[in-house]
Amino acid sequence: MSQRTHHYENPAGIHVACIMDGNGRWATAQGQPRLAGHRAGVEAVSRIVEAAPGFGIGTLTLYAFSSDNWHRPRREVVALFDLLDRYIRKETGRCVRDGVRVTFIGRRDRLSTSIVRAMERMEVATRDGRNLHLRLAVDYSARDAILRAAAEIPHGARLDREAFFELLCATDGAGVRVPEVDLLIRTGGEQRLSDFMLWESAYAELHFTPRLWPDFAIADLESAISDFQRRERRFGGLPDAAVG
Repeated sequence: MSQRTHHYENPAGIHVACIMDGNGRWATAQGQPRLAGHRAGVEAVSRIVEAAPGFGIGTLTLYAFSSDNWHRPRREVVALFDLLDRYIRKETGRCVRDGVRVTFIGRRDRLSTSIVRAMERMEVATRDGRNLHLRLAVDYSARDAILRAAAEIPHGARLDREAFFELLCATDGAGVRVPEVDLLIRTGGEQRLSDFMLWESAYAELHFTPRLWPDFAIADLESAISDFQRRERRFGGLPDAAVG
């Protein structure tokens, strides 16, 4: 295979993005309120973050709160941000210990001051992490992110794709350059991107699973990575066998 075919061998690790779907349905199936599903979803985040480096993942981007999620009942929105605050307070120390760098992408101007400060403290505390770069997308919309980046293009400037991607990373919250997405996983049985990582996932391999996010186990992550490894990534080119 060509050099670009196997990103898994990249010493910096692959970039996996995940749409964590199914918390509410999991709770309903358990006869519990939706918040119980979100709590169970946070536990799934913790185990997947801990396991990720062992599967060659260098960057992990998780869809925590979509910009469209503001349309949910206020009670649920408040509960979701309370869970985020608890996650930050509980996990910051472990991320520092395990070498996990955490950054947040998405808008911050619509978040409470206390949440923004907690996010910033976690970013500062974990900035030296080298084992995994964990990115949490909060109040995130890929289309809005692209529009914000486009608005920052200097008048008359002509940017190529690489330069625009740099600008997109710079304007999307944390301002940290990351690789494009190699593998995008969506749990819960749905098969759509839902305005998540649209630019960065132009050549991502897609993996859809019916497993609801609270039930997503390390074995499911291993299965997704194994599926990714079996695929031949041609980036618009021909298979090696067809060249020559």
